[in-house]
Amino acid sequence: MNKAERLRIPAEIAIAALVAYLLGYWFTNLFPGYLPKIGGLWSAISAIVVTQATRRETTSSASLRILGSAIGAGTSAIYLTLLPFHPLGMAVAIFATVALCAAINVPSHGRLAAITVIVVMVTGSLDPKLSPGLNALLRLAESFIGTGVAVLAAGLWPGSNNQVGGDS
Repeated sequence: MNKAERLRIPAEIAIAALVAYLLGYWFTNLFPGYLPKIGGLWSAISAIVVTQATRRETTSSASLRILGSAIGAGTSAIYLTLLPFHPLGMAVAIFATVALCAAINVPSHGRLAAITVIVVMVTGSLDPKLSPGLNALLRLAESFIGTGVAVLAAGLWPGSNNQVGGDS
């Protein structure tokens, strides 16, 4: 593997994270009080998680990210609509989310769904006046932003069609 191949993935991840952060911040800033830095952070995390060594792997990771985020956002929105944030409640919501992923036969989505639960619930706890539904919807939208940036970067980036160090 040459030097350019070794640097491609770090560069792709860094640029995707930057672009996703800026877009997520901008988008979330359209909703006053909904913490645009969290929007940028969550978008950047999504871009980092989704970016893989090849376009095919990135696309596969994208579907995992979106479905997991949707399940986690939904579970946490329901919880926060019914009850206030509490760490024990968060653990119960994580359990329910991962169990739901297993029940609908997508157990590999459970971890990302659980992470989304934590982000939605902790963000909601920072300002309990935030609407649980809008908070969850924003976190899902930010996941879409970061995922979209990662997929776009993989599609445009030269050399991401082949696996680093070999072909796919």
